[in-house]
Amino acid sequence: MPEPGDPLDELRERVRATQAAAERIMQENAPPRGWAVPPSAAGEATTEMQALVALLRSLVDLLPPDLRHQVNELVRQLLLVLRALIDWLVERLERGPRGEAPQVEDIPIS
Repeated sequence: MPEPGDPLDELRERVRATQAAAERIMQENAPPRGWAVPPSAAGEATTEMQALVALLRSLVDLLPPDLRHQVNELVRQLLLVLRALIDWLVERLERGPRGEAPQVEDIPIS
């Protein structure tokens, strides 16, 4: 009667086979540039934002002082509305989803 193999030997062999398969897959399917993370587009976004701000400043400088004051007030009001909207959304999210009102019943105290 054949003696059953040692379970630890079988487990070791399976682990070795799994490691070999994982290494083979990693080598075969590596991306062309390796596993490096692509550079972020933060620098590009910052440059675009700076260009937009410079354009807006040059346009504001072209406005007469009275109109510039009106534009400043309009932007201020828009920012206040945006802030109120964000506050309302945050408050609504903190409350959680609305459900049915809880059932309330009076409990007599004896």
